[in-house]
Amino acid sequence: MTTFTAYSIATATPELKPTLEAIEKNFGFIPNLFAYMAEAPLTIDAYLALNALIAKSSFTPQQAQVALLAVSVENQCGFCSVAHRAIGKKVGANLQTLDALNNNSLIEDAKDQALATFVRAVVKGRGWVAGAVVDQFLASGFTKRQVFEVMLIVAVKTLSNYSNHISQPEPNPELLAMV
Repeated sequence: MTTFTAYSIATATPELKPTLEAIEKNFGFIPNLFAYMAEAPLTIDAYLALNALIAKSSFTPQQAQVALLAVSVENQCGFCSVAHRAIGKKVGANLQTLDALNNNSLIEDAKDQALATFVRAVVKGRGWVAGAVVDQFLASGFTKRQVFEVMLIVAVKTLSNYSNHISQPEPNPELLAMV
């Protein structure tokens, strides 16, 4: 099996060093996702740009983390599941929701449940979602705009989840400590 290099600031190319330095400054460490993704600097750039757009979406930071975690769990990405539980906790997402997503159990908060159900349907159906599922999402208080913002969330998580499936990073101790 092919193994991939986990880059650090010391081993990164000159063009990539500023990006990894900014990531380290933001997180306090370099999450292993980025260490492996550094093989292709454009991929890191795309991932960061898409995440910046999610931050501008109409979802609250808590809702965004619920959706990001739902995609990661559905895609069976252990690294991102840990990361979004940690970040979700940090931004104040409902802890019961985060635990329920991680354990594939009942989410008690109705709005979080509606969001997770819609996100899972998008991932499972690879975008083919029954009209009744979209209608239920909208009836739960979400908007047509948010239907398409979920597509953005699925896109960014597909990029990172699939990258992690190939490179198989372990969750950083720093992330595990946050969960």
